[in-house]
Parts: sequence; C-alpha cells; structure tokens
Amino acid sequence: MPYHLVFGETDPLRIRFAVSPLWEAQSAVRVLARPRQQGYHLPWLRRIAGAARELDLAPLHLLMPERGHSPDFLYPPPLGPAASFEEELAAVRAVDPALAGPDLARALAGTPGAAESAEGRAMVADPARAVARLADLLEAAWEALVAPEWPRLRALLEADVAYHSRRLAEGGLERLLGELHPSFSWDPATAVLAVGAYRGRHVRALGGRGLVLMPSVFIWPEVVSGFEEPWQPTVVYPARGIGGLWSGPRERTPEALARLLGPVRADVLCALDEPMGTTALAHRLGRAPSSVSAHLAVLRDAGLLTSRRYGHQVLYERTPLGIAVSQPDAG
Repeated sequence: MPYHLVFGETDPLRIRFAVSPLWEAQSAVRVLARPRQQGYHLPWLRRIAGAARELDLAPLHLLMPERGHSPDFLYPPPLGPAASFEEELAAVRAVDPALAGPDLARALAGTPGAAESAEGRAMVADPARAVARLADLLEAAWEALVAPEWPRLRALLEADVAYHSRRLAEGGLERLLGELHPSFSWDPATAVLAVGAYRGRHVRALGGRGLVLMPSVFIWPEVVSGFEEPWQPTVVYPARGIGGLWSGPRERTPEALARLLGPVRADVLCALDEPMGTTALAHRLGRAPSSVSAHLAVLRDAGLLTSRRYGHQVLYERTPLGIAVSQPDAG
C-alpha cells in the first residue's frame, strides 16, 4: 500500500527542497548490493570497484532490507537545503543511543537472519558503539565512493531542485507532485499525498511541519517516504537526468559559435544545459575553476547567462538569448 502523507492547512506553505550528501553516501552503499539499481551507474561502478573491495560494508547492508524499514537516525532528513556531509555525519554521531537501539532492531528484523547474526546481536546489545561504528563506515564510504564524484552529483541534484522549484512556481503544488514520480498520487479533496508501495498501511499527518522534497542520484527507480517521528516528513525521489550522469564531454559546441566567442567561452555556454555552479562546470569541462569563473562573468555581462545564489554557491543558467545562441536550431 502507499505511504499516506496528510497535509494540514499550513503544510503546503512549508514545502522545501533539499540535497543530502549523507543520503547519497548510504544510497551508493545500497546500490552495490542491488543489481536492479545498477543499470544507470555501471561506469561509476567500474571506477569504484577497487575502492569498494577495500571497504567492509556488511554492517550497513544488514540494515538495508529489500522491503522494509531502514534506520532513520542513520540517514535522516537533511538539516538544511545545502548541509555538508560533515555536518550531517556529526548529527548521526550525536544521536541518542536510546533512540538508535529500537531503530536498529526494527531494521535488522527486515532482513532474514540479520537479527540473529553476531553483528546484529552486537548492534542491539550496544547501540552507542553501533552508532559510532556505522558512522565511521558511512564516512569511509563517502570518501571512497562518493566524494570524488560529488561536484558532478551535486550539479545534477541542484539542477533538479532548480527545475522543480520553477515548476512549483509555474503550476502550483498539485502539478509539481504529479510530475515528481509516477508512484505519487495527490488527492486535492482530502489533501493526501500517496507515495510508493509499503507493507501495511502507513499514514502520517504532517502536523504543520511541512514536507521536504529531496532528489537522489542513487535511489532510482524507487521512492522513499518512510521517515517517522521525530524526523521531518520527507520524500526522496529519483533526480532528473541520471541517464546522462556518467557521460563524458560531448562534441556539441557549434564551430561558428566558437569563432564568435572563442572556443573555451563557447564550451562554457554550451555546457550549461542545466543550472550549474562554477566548480561543477569546471569539473565537467576539465578546466580550472578560476578560468571558468572568469568566462562565466563575461557571458553573464553579455546577457547570455543569469545567476542566482543557492545555499553556499552561485548557480548559472542560460538566458533565452543564451539558449538561442548556443542552440541555433532550437527554434
């Protein structure tokens, strides 16, 4: 059955988007054990195969049942719209063992044999030690599997947030929720959002706390909305554009545009097919961030780009003129 999120009068006013590097770290660990989720990520899997073999991820995998509860305290809803991995991991390390213990036991019960295993029994017997060890494993997974690719991943996630923020502004809540994922079903008469498929009947009233909408790279093709008290109501959905996530640079800069703007500046303009920050764009183009920043400033001054602040960075995107110049056949 779907997970039902019941909106109150003020909850539609308290919807926000967020990006969570901690969530991507645990989702990357999950993908390693889920062949059905690996299709889009085969180039990444080949790159990290050696690093993954050096990690002992078995304790984390015990807490990731195919269908069922995963510990909310271990990868909770993000602290803010753009919290760092270090900030999110610090919150995990600070969790109360009295809260973690039942969460661990419930997750272990969802994987056959996990609760009876020596590892599972040790977690339940000493939740404080389990929290510390699991946090260490998440940190190691982040450093080995996700951090080297984070500029690319963050760019995709922030582009998704920018796109859906515009859709919310243009069409309202009902239209946005209808577009985020095929499993979403919004009933305007009862103000209930039904999400995904879960065992049993799950209903959570938002109670004026609103809802966090969080795109994820590694969650595809699933959605997650099982966060319970005391955690912020949150829905995690697959980010747009993961089909081209691991693609290399393409030959897409028109020769005439390169002659007009110069080859590097033309590459910068043509690479901005989604809103992107300087670091992510430099990573995509294989150029120094300082050089890319200088070209972005010129293109913005010429009216080909616009910029806006998101969290700790500035995102650039093409203006209608920039789109027309970089895609002369688009009209």
